[in-house]
Amino acid sequence: MTGPLVRKEQTSSRSAAPRPLHLRPTSIALVFVGGAVGTAARYGLARLLPTSPGHFAWSTFIVNMVGAFVLGVLLETLVLSGPDHGVRRHTRLLLGTGFCGGLTTYSTFMLDIHTMLAGADVGTALVYVVATITGGVLAATAGVAMASPVRRIGRGLRRAVRR
Repeated sequence: MTGPLVRKEQTSSRSAAPRPLHLRPTSIALVFVGGAVGTAARYGLARLLPTSPGHFAWSTFIVNMVGAFVLGVLLETLVLSGPDHGVRRHTRLLLGTGFCGGLTTYSTFMLDIHTMLAGADVGTALVYVVATITGGVLAATAGVAMASPVRRIGRGLRRAVRR
């Protein structure tokens, strides 16, 4: 008689904890697909705007600014939409972690700085560092600011339709 009871208790204790988000196949796939698209976009822009040694790295700068802006819009929109579950979580993983993570590149940013400094282009390197860091913060802030009123307008329209 105790056999089935023991098995039931063992089974329920094993299934109590859900699998961590970073180990779920769906989450991994979303980040992978978003990252592949973001990386391809960055590569395409780098091919369109190649950087010569000692010059301002426009392609890296542009992808980092676009990525910061998109991430600001996305995360503000998701936060204002509700809890991080279901479609919102999948959107965050696909576009935020995946696409924006693949699009932006701070490793290339550092390599660009190293190349500028190795070529004794200290002035260009300094402008590049300040412009990228300041611009990234401003782009993310602009994205958040842009998403806030859009979301409020959407809520107001939904309320008006319900009446």
